[in-house]
Amino acid sequence: MSPRKIIIDTDPGQDDAVAILLALASPEDLDLLGITCVAGNVPLPLTSKNARIVCEAAGHPHVPIYAGSKAPLCRPLITAEHVHGQTGLDGPDLWEPDMPLAEGHGVDFIIDTLRREPAGTVTLCTLGPLTNIAAAFNTAPDIIERVQEVVMMGGAYFEVGNITPAAEFNIYVDPEAAEILFRSGAPITVMPLDVTHKVLATKPRTAAIRALNSRVGTFTADMLDFFERFDVEKYGSEGGPLHDPCVIAWLLQPGLFSGRHVNVEIETGSDLTLGMTVADWWGVTDRKPNALFIGDADADGFFKLLTERLARL
Repeated sequence: MSPRKIIIDTDPGQDDAVAILLALASPEDLDLLGITCVAGNVPLPLTSKNARIVCEAAGHPHVPIYAGSKAPLCRPLITAEHVHGQTGLDGPDLWEPDMPLAEGHGVDFIIDTLRREPAGTVTLCTLGPLTNIAAAFNTAPDIIERVQEVVMMGGAYFEVGNITPAAEFNIYVDPEAAEILFRSGAPITVMPLDVTHKVLATKPRTAAIRALNSRVGTFTADMLDFFERFDVEKYGSEGGPLHDPCVIAWLLQPGLFSGRHVNVEIETGSDLTLGMTVADWWGVTDRKPNALFIGDADADGFFKLLTERLARL
């Protein structure tokens, strides 16, 4: 069976970086056509720089990486240096990447790729705000029916919010973009906080990655040691949640996860609950299901997969 073709849309971010590494370590399963960067955890110049650093750390300097949207569709940019540090990848010693950005805009790359590849063969893996995806769908609505699936990290139901009491960061940064996606009719799988908060990089799990004694192992462990401090202090958890790698792990081993097909709507009009993912988990409305909303994960199985794959790099 041929590897699944994917585009990663991302705003690295330590957890985004681990997701990219997991994809690069799985070429028999995933054909990474390119990476598109978006402003989110940090501004676009840093997210597009960080994606290149990660690919160089993995020994994959030929992955095409595109700069995309530098701000949400219609709102000022909100960033998360308080979580990820001023670089977005605080923890390891960073460097100026040698690999250049690919020419062109990330949104154009998404459009051109979906038009070029056979319909139903490209999956969009979104790890940050959904600005690039919404811009592509708005500009070229013909591509929507050509998408195999959108697998996204974002939103929450039982865990409610991590940037406001009601909203998860990726959705809150550009709720209008999220609304466009959820109303598009494209097949969607959602990795919300409800599942990512169950996938914790505890000290033993991070130590197992460091024990790989490789450049990637050390790079990843250094990121996770920094990244965990925020969530451990905030939630009193045993480690930081690895949000974005859940997207890639779902593609590799969907049996690690479980969820429900439900209706998901995005709140865009309320100051109090802006960016809330209103997931009809209990089926109390007659709104048509539009997403597979993941609610649980085998955390030990997830980290076994992650550690084994990172050992390849």
